[in-house]
Amino acid sequence: MAMSRVWSPRPVSLSIVEVLEKKGAITDIDLLKELKGNFGEVSFRELNTQLMRLEMAGVLRVSRLMKGKRQVELTGRPVID
Repeated sequence: MAMSRVWSPRPVSLSIVEVLEKKGAITDIDLLKELKGNFGEVSFRELNTQLMRLEMAGVLRVSRLMKGKRQVELTGRPVID
């Protein structure tokens, strides 16, 4: 039986940090497109959950640009897990 979806060995949160390190500050919509390119199907709800966890840990900051659009950027602090 073939599996339609295969789990990635990398967590989504690590991929978010890698994209931000490579591209700098980015909108949440563009970040979602990048993640979909890496992982396949990633929901907006899943992205929001990961962004909230990373923001609470002090890894990144999410600020509102306009209605329905947010900017995501790294805080510059080291990641300690």
